Amino acid sequence: MKDKEKLQKDEPTIATGIDDDEELSEKATQEEIERGDSTRVVTLSWDEDPR
Repeated sequence: MKDKEKLQKDEPTIATGIDDDEELSEKATQEEIERGDSTRVVTLSWDEDPR
């Protein structure tokens, strides 16, 4: 049971209503980094050629 709880706790999540672009591109403060309260964010985009 503890393994299942740990897996659920470690899943990445985003709070509902968050402004993704603005919030996710905000840099972590040095204090947040030292506390381990920061995450690397990678943004992927699909750019199709309209031809």
